[in-house]
Parts: sequence; structure tokens; C-alpha cells
Amino acid sequence: MKNKRIIDFVGHRKIFFGISLTIIVIGIICNFIFGTQLDIQFKGGSIVRYTYAGTVDETELKDTLQNATETQVSFAISKNLLGTDGQDSYVISVQFAGDEVINADVQDTMTKALEEKFPDNGFAYLDSNSVEASMGAKFLWKCLAAIAIAGILMVLYVTIRFKKIGGLSAGVMALIALFHDVAMIYFMYVIFRMPIDGNFIAVVLMIIGYSLNDTIVIYDRVREEKKILGNKVSNAELFNISASGVMKRTICTSITTLAAIGTVYVVAVVFNIPSVQSFALPMIIGVISGCFSSLCIAGELWVMWQDHKKTSVKK
Repeated sequence: MKNKRIIDFVGHRKIFFGISLTIIVIGIICNFIFGTQLDIQFKGGSIVRYTYAGTVDETELKDTLQNATETQVSFAISKNLLGTDGQDSYVISVQFAGDEVINADVQDTMTKALEEKFPDNGFAYLDSNSVEASMGAKFLWKCLAAIAIAGILMVLYVTIRFKKIGGLSAGVMALIALFHDVAMIYFMYVIFRMPIDGNFIAVVLMIIGYSLNDTIVIYDRVREEKKILGNKVSNAELFNISASGVMKRTICTSITTLAAIGTVYVVAVVFNIPSVQSFALPMIIGVISGCFSSLCIAGELWVMWQDHKKTSVKK
């Protein structure tokens, strides 16, 4: 260890905690200002999709859609990668919020209005989907329950596996780090005004596993170093030595993952694929947060717990 640089992670914990708390406060403020947007699959409503070619004026498009129905509508446009006629082809997803299912008459009226207003763009009905608000709410709670169960099981695993270094404290602090990462992903959705959908659940579950894996690697190094050093060093020194030893691996793994996800995000932006963008961008934030929380949050909190426990025993 004499030839390796030991970084004082624990000594800089106030800076690390301050960075996280600042982002969380900004996220909470944005949440009060903007609110949480839920996708139709969670809040209920209907989606009708059309394909068209060429370009259209989005203001005229919105007016045409709204005039065709009394229900408030919104829409999103993405590039149709299956277009084969040599002309740019797009898919427009028209969203209707609320409990009422959009019936065939409204769809026909909307289709005719689009065909009459934009005769040169070849508007064609693609498909439709409806979700009741009550079913969407149930689905959301089931997804959140899946996240909670996954987190609890992972913490139980950490608690059992690392009992030699204070398994309960290691597990609880790993759980706090996971909450930190979930909060970062959630606030990213709020700040970027992205509706929470199935991608949010998928990203959270993936980042929970990814972040916990990084934390486990560090805990494992702590356990190995403790066998070698015993009680010769303090908990803070033990963690600093362990974290410094795996820092290069953790950062390189994160950079490699970010390069892959970043490529996916760039492709999604170039081809205007919102569904992929809403998955790749939160993943990028989650990977960065997971790397940060493993090195700068979980271990420092574990040291504080262990030091507090020693102090309590002495008293």
C-alpha cells in the first residue's frame, strides 16, 4: 500500500454529502414547481397513433387534432424507422388524458380531419391503446412494490454476506445509497419534464442492481483489508484504503457503461426516438449517481455508523 495513493474519502464526506443534498434540494424545489408527470400507462387515458410523410406545421397539427374532439389532447412525434418510400416518415402519438376510452367515431373524425388538412402527407391510422385510470394506478403501485422488494432483498443479502464488517450497518447504508440513486433518477424526470412511465421502473431496477454491485465490490475489499490489517487502522483509514484500491476499476466500469449508453442516446436523438431517449438519459444519470454513491456515500455512512457504535460501547 505504500506505493499507492490513498484518497481520503471519509475526510471529504461533508463535500460529498453537500453535493448530494444540493441536488436533492433543487429536485424538491423543481418538484413543487413542475409537479410529477405520469405517463398514460400509469394515470390512465388513450393513445392513438398515425403515420405520415414529409413535414407538417405543428401548430396547425395541434389545432386540427383539438378541433376533432372535446377532450384535451397532446401529441409526440418520432421518426418512423420502418419508412421505405424514400421520404422521411414519422409516427405521431396522440394522447388523451382521462378515464374515457376514445371510441371509433372520434378516431374516424380525427383521421378524416388529418387527411383533409394535410392531403399531401398521407396520414394513416396505425393503432390505438387505452388504459383505465384505476388500472394504471394499480400498475404503478405494483411497479413501486417491485422496486421496494428488490431493494430489501438486496440489502438482506449484503447484511448476511458482510456480517464480519457489521452486516446490518453495511446493508442499511447500502439501502440509503440506493435511495439516493433512485432520487437522482426521479428528480431527473422532474427537471427534464419527462413523464414517468415503464422506462422509469426499468431504469430504477437496473440502477439498483448496478449501484449495489459497485457497493458490494467496495465492501468486499473492506472485508479483505480488515483480515490483513485487523485493528491496526481506524474504520476511516480502512475504508479509504479499500475504496482507493477499487476506485480505478469502479470508474473504468462506469465510463465503459456510459460510453455504450451514450451511444444509444445519441442515436435516439438523431433519429428522434423518444421512447429510447427516455430510457437512455435516465440510465446515464443513474450510472453516474451509482458510481458516486458507492464511493462517496455508502462507505462514509458505514464508517460513521461503526465509529458511533464504538463510542457508545466505550460509554
